[in-house]
Amino acid sequence: MEDSRIVDLYWQRSGDAITETHAKYGNYCYAIAHNILANGQDAEECVNDTWLGAWNAMPIHRPEKLKLFLGKIARRTALGRFQAARAEKRGGGELPLVLEELGDCVPSVPSAAQAAEDRELERALNRFLHTLPEQACDLFLRRYWFAEPLADIAARYRLNPNTVKTSLFRSREKLRRYLEKEGITL
Repeated sequence: MEDSRIVDLYWQRSGDAITETHAKYGNYCYAIAHNILANGQDAEECVNDTWLGAWNAMPIHRPEKLKLFLGKIARRTALGRFQAARAEKRGGGELPLVLEELGDCVPSVPSAAQAAEDRELERALNRFLHTLPEQACDLFLRRYWFAEPLADIAARYRLNPNTVKTSLFRSREKLRRYLEKEGITL
């Protein structure tokens, strides 16, 4: 079913919206959640929470790109669950490695009071991604947005894992220099 039709089902408050969304994007959202959480049961719960989040958001917001909209909800849900698990000393998944890798080139934000700086950082990151060659951008997003394991990325692009590591290292260095040039303190 086309995305526009699925969105229409949400707006009509039809239960078929969830069924169609799960059929089309269930594996996609599960992969995002599982990459962050490394736990199948938690990932499944995040997928279900994603459908609830979409259901609650749709009457107010009509997404232009349903896949990206759902991916963002799944990622946010999984990150929330990860933080809760980490607070309970249960952690796991790729997220700690991903955050450690980015730690040297992306500033940490100490409080919600810096929302404007968050938005500027987001815009700068988007501009930076457009400067990368397509494959380097894909590798960067797979690792740092979807939190995919290096081995999975290497297999997906039929690259040596060391080639992926090198590309990511170079992209992080470029990002660090780009953000410094943009006046964003590290």
